[in-house]
Amino acid sequence: MSASAETAATLPKVRIATTSLAGCFGCHMSFLDIDERILDLMKIAEFDRSPITDIKHCSPCDIALIEGGVCNPENVHVLREMRANAKILVAIGACAITGGLPAMRNCLDVGDILNEVYRDTDGVRAHVPNDPELPLLFDKVYPVNEVVRVDYFIPGCPPSADAIWKYLNDLILGRMPRLDHDLLHYD
Repeated sequence: MSASAETAATLPKVRIATTSLAGCFGCHMSFLDIDERILDLMKIAEFDRSPITDIKHCSPCDIALIEGGVCNPENVHVLREMRANAKILVAIGACAITGGLPAMRNCLDVGDILNEVYRDTDGVRAHVPNDPELPLLFDKVYPVNEVVRVDYFIPGCPPSADAIWKYLNDLILGRMPRLDHDLLHYD
């Protein structure tokens, strides 16, 4: 039985917030891939900061899902705001848990990377953007738990919609979240 069937009439709505830091947004796509089950979830949950609401700041919430690694001061600010407002913080996906693919740059010099990225196709160096609106990159990408305390981790790259659904149901119902082996995948 899903959390929505068990709790719709008995508990106040759970507040859920989500955000994406340095990553590909694949974990959010998996979250949205719960498809029509999102309607069941909306019966028992309100969404705070998330792509569903386009709210930019996190208010107090019960569960916060964080995807992506931490690569700049803006990521740190968002992550700390989420941690301060969430009763339960969940790192979701390989990037949040280990730094993932963005962390592959950790053994390289950020200046060299930027110069390579902004080189014109004819090999002439172009101007590396220097605008106050662009956050400066850290020398490395950090997993979420190296910046704030994380309560739970949903592994995967990305985790499947079924894994996210199962995890949320367990959390909402106050159960220890557990994922069977068949719910884990790394594409």
